[in-house]
Amino acid sequence: MTPTVPLVHGAHGSGGADAAGWLLVALLVLVPSIAYLRAARARRFAGRSWPARRTAAFVIGLVLVGLAVSPALHALGRHDLRGHMVQHLLLGMFAPLALVLAAPVTLLLGVLPVAARGTARGLLRSRALHGLAHPATAAALDIGGLYLLYLTPLYALTTTNVLAHHVVNLHVLLAGCLFTWSIAGPDPAPRRPPITLRALVLVAAGAAHAYLAKLLYARAPELPPGGSPDPDQVRAAAQLMYYGGDLAEVALAVALFATWYRTRGAARGIGGGGGTCRASAKG
Repeated sequence: MTPTVPLVHGAHGSGGADAAGWLLVALLVLVPSIAYLRAARARRFAGRSWPARRTAAFVIGLVLVGLAVSPALHALGRHDLRGHMVQHLLLGMFAPLALVLAAPVTLLLGVLPVAARGTARGLLRSRALHGLAHPATAAALDIGGLYLLYLTPLYALTTTNVLAHHVVNLHVLLAGCLFTWSIAGPDPAPRRPPITLRALVLVAAGAAHAYLAKLLYARAPELPPGGSPDPDQVRAAAQLMYYGGDLAEVALAVALFATWYRTRGAARGIGGGGGTCRASAKG
């Protein structure tokens, strides 16, 4: 009976870790959701409406983030490239789209005190943010990070180092949000480039993402370097990356043109929409 004791203890330990992980996921979803809902309610009390679709988008985005970092997918993502790729798609493409379309910056600007609102506007107009939020810069941080991850031993490191795994996931999420915001964000953006440039960057980024997926598929015995993943597993992950990326990029393109259309309508006085600091400050 003695050998069974460590096994039972390990199972309880794993169950406790999973419970703690799910608790963190719940907090990750609930705390920002409650803050967002309170801000939306404050706007309504001030006589300014807030679209329910944006609230729904924010909650959906948080749920996708929570799913991506949940204990089950976290464990799978560290040891199976297919699970990792699902995390990449959720954190880097689908969750950012929902979070950005929720226009959290616009909501925040509407409820901040006057002094803090002025500071926030100054930050939004800063040259540093302008450079960082340019679509080309954002695409380089987003897609370039994926090339670094899959064409160097970095991915192999994430399978053995928990901190590296979390840092990579955080980068994927933040870079995905920045890229999505630079392309189609309804929030105010400093000197946002014209739609033609944003569309071209989106097409180029989509092509680079698809090429990386094809490269992983074609060189499955060799990539990602530094480890020894099953080639069939790599090919399956590459297919997830390719087709899942296509779906997310089509959705982002739809969001780009929808945001552009609403912004033009607002400028002509025929509809509502964000897209500029002035429009966002008004409502």
